[in-house]
Amino acid sequence: MFKLGNKQQLIVVKEVDFGVYLGETKESEERILLPKKQVPEGTKLYDTIEVFVYKDSNDRWIATVKEPKLMLGKVAVLEVLEVGKIGAFLDWGLEKDLLLPFKEQTSRVKQGDHCLVALYIDKSQRLCATMNVYEYLELNSPYKKDDRVTGTIYEESQEFGLFVAVDNKYSALISKKESYGNLKIGDTIQARVINVKEDGKLDLSVREKAYLQMDADALLIMEEIEKRGGALPFNDKVSPEIIKSEFNLSKNAFKRAVGRLLKEGRIEIKENSIIKIN
Repeated sequence: MFKLGNKQQLIVVKEVDFGVYLGETKESEERILLPKKQVPEGTKLYDTIEVFVYKDSNDRWIATVKEPKLMLGKVAVLEVLEVGKIGAFLDWGLEKDLLLPFKEQTSRVKQGDHCLVALYIDKSQRLCATMNVYEYLELNSPYKKDDRVTGTIYEESQEFGLFVAVDNKYSALISKKESYGNLKIGDTIQARVINVKEDGKLDLSVREKAYLQMDADALLIMEEIEKRGGALPFNDKVSPEIIKSEFNLSKNAFKRAVGRLLKEGRIEIKENSIIKIN
């Protein structure tokens, strides 16, 4: 039985002008073609060759000795080569490009994009890519609380937040309250582990611990005050919406940072403004 989307060891059972046919045993009646340009030099009848099994442009089973960038059930970041009528076509290292159907895209991709995808077999028994990688991610990460990690955002939920594949392998979430900045699907982010759940999933934050983040936020606010000639046109009682728009901070984070600057004697809070103290 050939294993679509996987590598396997097969035996050369017949030699022809255009390549060799491979089978699981020397007597195999079920055979698959390894094209001539793929046959390793010096290959003889009954030699064993490791190949990857997929389907060609005519939907025929075919073998290759090339190393695909993605295997069945695994996850990888692939480049979008072009977008057609039924979806996008990705570079996965083989002659036939990999289809990412529109219905399997968590956000629309365009030529030149890089997207995190998993490889699956569709209802027509063809290999396709999907950006819905949640079920393909692992839960046995080596990370613990306060570790720094790198991941790719692959899905956004209005209810839960941003779903992330840490190391493009492990399941993680940035909750809505921990999501700051203009983060979007496809972004590679640096984050901090704030919790490891019982099932192994990671909770992440793109913000530092409060005492470290306060310094960074205070610097951000001070830089903005200086850009505006030494004053902000509002004080610390401004609405959360304005704070979010101006600084991408929560109101609590903004008030903590303003409090730090006030304590350091760097600013003064007026009725309708915050001004720099020279």
